[in-house]
Amino acid sequence: MSREEGQSTVELVALLPLLLAVTLAATQLLLSGAASNYAGHAAEAGAMALLEGGDPIAAARDAVPGWSRSRIDVHVSGGVVRVAVEPAALVPPLAAALTAHASAKAGS
Repeated sequence: MSREEGQSTVELVALLPLLLAVTLAATQLLLSGAASNYAGHAAEAGAMALLEGGDPIAAARDAVPGWSRSRIDVHVSGGVVRVAVEPAALVPPLAAALTAHASAKAGS
């Protein structure tokens, strides 16, 4: 019996944690990118509502998917709508660090 017979199995088992970590990191980056896009869309929707005399906070909340509505923070100051969206986090302490921010100005 050769000493190399189980080597590939041992290598596969050794690489599984690294593969899992890379997968989790890639997924977290995708979730952060989605939060960034949602923040921009929500800020623009809020600014449009402000221009049209509507409720900018409600418009911003309506512009994001349902799962992220509980993770959005909208502030209106003058003609500027500022939005922060906290992404879903696979590692919860990362959520606050990866919060996406966007702002949009109503009018010129």
